[in-house]
Order: sequence, then C-alpha cells, then structure tokens
Amino acid sequence: MLYGARLALVVALVAGTLTCLIGATLGLIAGYYRGWADIIISRIVDIWMAFPPVLFAILLIAVLGTGLTSIIIAIVVIDWTRFARVVRAEAMTPSAMDYVASAQVSGRGHFSTMLTEILPNVLPTILALLTLEMGIAVIVEAILSFVNLSISTDSPTWGGMIAEGRTSVHQAWWVLVFALIALFLTVLSFSQLGEGLKDRFDPVLR
Repeated sequence: MLYGARLALVVALVAGTLTCLIGATLGLIAGYYRGWADIIISRIVDIWMAFPPVLFAILLIAVLGTGLTSIIIAIVVIDWTRFARVVRAEAMTPSAMDYVASAQVSGRGHFSTMLTEILPNVLPTILALLTLEMGIAVIVEAILSFVNLSISTDSPTWGGMIAEGRTSVHQAWWVLVFALIALFLTVLSFSQLGEGLKDRFDPVLR
C-alpha cells in the first residue's frame, strides 16, 4: 500500500503541476488578450475536449508504451483543457476592470499586467483546480493500472491491487478493500485541500 501511494503521489504532483502550468497559461492568455488569441485557444480546447478522456488516455499509452513518463504525458495531454477553459472564464472579468486599464495606461507591459493584476484574482481558482487535477490523476493512474497499462506489473499500484483483489475477493477481501479505501481517501484529501487553499487565498474572503 505504501509503495502504491508513492507512485500515486508522484503521478499526482508531477502531472497536476505540468497540466496546471500549460492550461492556466493558455487560459490567462485567452482571457486577457481575447480577440484572435481567445478564438484560436478556445477552438483548440473545444476540439480536444471532444475526445473521450479515458479512451484517449488508453490510446496514448498504447502509442507511447507503458511507464511512469507515459502516464504523466497522457494525463497532461488530456487534462490541460480543463485549466484553460476555467481560467479563461475567470480571467475575463478582472481583465475588463478599470485597474487593469490604469495599469496599461501607466505603461506597464501585458506580461507584467497579467502577473500582477489578473493572476492574483484567478489564483484561488487555479489552486482549487490543481488539487482537483491531482485527485483525477490518481484516478486515471489507477484505471490504467487496472487494465494493465500503467508501469510494469512487478511494481505495486492501487489499480493493480484492485484488479488482483477482485479475483479473490471471497478469500482475501482486504486486497481489494484497502486499495479502494486508500484511493478514495487520497482523492477526498486532495479535494478538501483545494477547498482550504481556495478559502485561504481568495481575496474576497480575506
């Protein structure tokens, strides 16, 4: 269980962080600049989200091959659209405010304006999405392990334990049950962490 937790947390942290960086950056650009940048990014997001995520992940793993790096790449390729769409919507409101126009009139560059004026307002949403994405990454890794498309079968994974435990649930029920409990508590913990971080950094609540 502990070795399986190590793999799940590595996938959650690395895949979640990379997904957040790519998706949030594109979302900020689309929400701040609007115009052609928004149109191009939004159309790419719409096309990307038309693919079923789990089937897309299985296809990518089949192409890239099994392994920890392939799992992380598959999660990043699939889930960056969630950050891009939500952050774009959140960034549109502050980008139309007077303080943003004042920053632009004062000669501040677009990049500096996004970092100092737009990003602090959408940061609570980004943190909540990041922790949510970490939980989703744990679930995706477990699904891929369940169908034997994760890392090698010699390495313990929660999904692999669930797949193994369902065949002997009447003789050794704890193999299945403990892995399910660990998976459930991990995803729930990431969700609660996101709620706490959002409340902590929300400028309105502060």
